[in-house]
Amino acid sequence: MLIYENDYIQLLEEQTKVYIQVNKEGFSLKDFDMILKKNPRIKLTSFANLRKALNTVGSEQVEIGTWLPPLEIVVSRDRMLATMYINEDPTTIFQDDDNLNKQIREVAENVGVTFGLHTLSLNDVKSGKPVTVAAGLPPQKGSDAKITYLEIPERKPQILESGRADYYDMNFIFEIEQDAWLGEKIPAKPGIPGKNVLGETIPAIDGKDIPLKYDASSIYEQEVDGKIIIRAKNNGVIDNTNEKLAINKHLQIKKDVGLETGNLKFDGSITISETVVAGFSVEATGDISIEGIEGVTGAKLIESKYGDIYIRGGIFGNGETVVRAGGNIYVKHTNDSTLQASKDIFIGSYSMGSNLKAQNIFVNEQSGKIIGGSAEATNSINAAISGNRLERKTELILTLPDRKESAKIIKDKKDKIMEIEKEIAHLDEKVFSLKPFLEQMNEIQRKTYDDTIETIHKKESELNQLETEINSIFQQLKSTGDENINITKEAFPGTVIQIGKKSTILNSSTCGKFTLENGELNV
Repeated sequence: MLIYENDYIQLLEEQTKVYIQVNKEGFSLKDFDMILKKNPRIKLTSFANLRKALNTVGSEQVEIGTWLPPLEIVVSRDRMLATMYINEDPTTIFQDDDNLNKQIREVAENVGVTFGLHTLSLNDVKSGKPVTVAAGLPPQKGSDAKITYLEIPERKPQILESGRADYYDMNFIFEIEQDAWLGEKIPAKPGIPGKNVLGETIPAIDGKDIPLKYDASSIYEQEVDGKIIIRAKNNGVIDNTNEKLAINKHLQIKKDVGLETGNLKFDGSITISETVVAGFSVEATGDISIEGIEGVTGAKLIESKYGDIYIRGGIFGNGETVVRAGGNIYVKHTNDSTLQASKDIFIGSYSMGSNLKAQNIFVNEQSGKIIGGSAEATNSINAAISGNRLERKTELILTLPDRKESAKIIKDKKDKIMEIEKEIAHLDEKVFSLKPFLEQMNEIQRKTYDDTIETIHKKESELNQLETEINSIFQQLKSTGDENINITKEAFPGTVIQIGKKSTILNSSTCGKFTLENGELNV
């Protein structure tokens, strides 16, 4: 087929290939470019052949390009778009809108486009520029699961305008009734599949599931209106140790712990409305709240294995009282006592002649005092005043972790975790095999079954505690270098400042944040 002809050249098409035949010298590349502009269906594929042919007069035909169809549709690499390219004046190839769309459908079908075709008008293709003629439907990702938990009041004393800490309204024990709402989960939704322009299905991505974190022995779940609701199995106190909700047993003592009650040892949380009499002890696995305004005098031991301890009044220890917590300790003041917390110690007004040990020790930074005794922490010690005008020796010590020793402790705890996990797996297997026969068990057999369940729960609590301790060591190692002793108002002479192996005793009053700088104390 003859495409173009003049005195100099002929352009011919054969099987969609374009050939040039040069009959006379003198036709320039610039002149040829004008022909290309008037004939958009010619696609030049070999400029070298064209230049060579224009310089050679002869009867031989030289291939220089391809002959494009008046209309072509190209599918994108991701198969989500089909684009129409018009290689001719639109007014010469389309009579009306119906004819336009008919031709588009025919060409689209030839390249496999079957989905998402648009209906166009001549106005859409007037310019002859590329036009989108089909679009795929992208898949829709399902919505992620959404979880809402019961809001638990923060355990933190409020600092009043006077600078004193208010230890009289801490909502320390948060009681829960049986079947109380504790949280809910809106499950993740499945995604909606998509389809590309070739009609192929595109798989959807489902929403991300998020597990509800709770202790199955004290909390149950139910499905209501498409939501998963968690509720308390029994009355008790709410616990969020290790970010896992649980309902602990709660023992309430409406009077003193003393001759009438004897020493207390309880698997759960304890609330004591009055005080702990001198010489008596209270031990619990959960939180301990002692709410008597007069505080505690001369008690022997107050210990929470996994929880926090709150003593609304102060402690007059007489050199006898030991308070130990697997979590935090909150107390108004402490005299001649020993306080040890796996996490932090919060003191409202002062520590006098007491020995404190925790990750962080907070004595009200506006007016709180540490006088005499020692305060030993791994991260920070914070107070307004240390020591007194009589230059009473007061030790403020930050112990830095020994990395080798920490690695050994972590390994030992991980080994213990593996051992407990094996024990739990063995007990779970035993319980699973017995479940089908619960209704047929006699009283002794049922007690054995219940005791096994209880053992599993205790093992799980032990497991959680070990994981918490490992995380605490990792956190301590991670924050190495940020340790500081912060005395905001006055550190009197006689105050010992020690960070790691570096220590000094103050000979004059000062204040500020004491740290290690280039391996030396900045005192």
